Amino acid sequence: MGIRGELRGGWERGRTLAADHPLLVDIGVALLVQGAMTMPFLVPRAPGLPPATWAAYGLSTLTVVPLVWRRRAPLAVLFAMLAANALYRLTVDGPGQPLPYTGLVAVYTVAALSGPRARLLTGLVLMVAVPVGVWLNTRSARELTFSLFVFAAAYVFGRLTDARQRAHRVEAEQAAARERARIAREMHDILSHAVSLMIVQAEAGPVAVRAAPERAEAAFDAISATGRDAMAQLRHMLGVLRDGGDDTGGTAPREPQPGLAALPGLLDRVRGSGLDVVYRIEGEVTPVAGDVEVTVFRVVQEALTNVVKHADARTVTVRLSYSKHELEVAVTDDGRAAHAVTRRGGHGLVGIRERAAAHGGSAAAGPGTGGRGFEVRVRIPLSAAAEVRA
Repeated sequence: MGIRGELRGGWERGRTLAADHPLLVDIGVALLVQGAMTMPFLVPRAPGLPPATWAAYGLSTLTVVPLVWRRRAPLAVLFAMLAANALYRLTVDGPGQPLPYTGLVAVYTVAALSGPRARLLTGLVLMVAVPVGVWLNTRSARELTFSLFVFAAAYVFGRLTDARQRAHRVEAEQAAARERARIAREMHDILSHAVSLMIVQAEAGPVAVRAAPERAEAAFDAISATGRDAMAQLRHMLGVLRDGGDDTGGTAPREPQPGLAALPGLLDRVRGSGLDVVYRIEGEVTPVAGDVEVTVFRVVQEALTNVVKHADARTVTVRLSYSKHELEVAVTDDGRAAHAVTRRGGHGLVGIRERAAAHGGSAAAGPGTGGRGFEVRVRIPLSAAAEVRA
């Protein structure tokens, strides 16, 4: 396993180096092709064949040199290679090659990197150049069939490479879009919750200063605690996005995202706004995966934020119900059921549904029992893969 990991790491480092230095890759390809082109000049030649001269070797090298610029100008490199090959065939009687190496690389590059017009022009040129080259060489149908096949194969491999690269780009763009949506959802939940509680406490502060100064002090303490908690969560999230560490060169410590253990603290902060919060756990508590815990925390946080902002409620109940196959989260208040209409226009319920769907679950929101109050209910399946052994 260790050797496989080292090999995989070496392969990934090689791919990164190739992506960062494409010119070095093209030089390496040219040198590899030059090595293959050199082999017929090194092996002993049969009696009666003309000797391998330096002039012939120089012209064969001239057909390889344009490959260094194959990514910058694929079509121009193809035409330069065809011209150099024609010059080699018409001016010297040098060793032949078992495969048209330079032509195959040039055709592959055009198919992988060029647009439709360049590819069409390449096909038309090959339909003329290949038969002419065979006629100048052996004039055999077998060589013609073989040449057409290998050039077609090079073209197909180039198109497959282009399709794979396009698929990777689309996948990367989709992953980036999902990550942007996740970050936006996290920031919305953190800031909306903190700002809503701070506004409620700030509005109650002036009244409390005149009526009960000790309550005003508690309100200001709650504002401070809520702000510090929001800043800590934002620092954690931005720290995950940032690659750099601290000034000492080490990695800055990062706290985990809030989970079920952080729910009591969240409820205490909401209670500080004057809302009576009841917390209930039903069923046998089952350990769940960390990402599920984060989802439950954010769902409860967003639901409580909406209660504080819109419900005008006195009491809210947060209930976690464990069963064998799922975890149900319900947040129910006794305020105005009509605030559901207000909440449809925001991102809160949309974010709750997206979080539930990310785990294969579902979310529903609407008036509470008997049309009184409002309830947010989320069900998350607890599959064997998602459970964590205690």
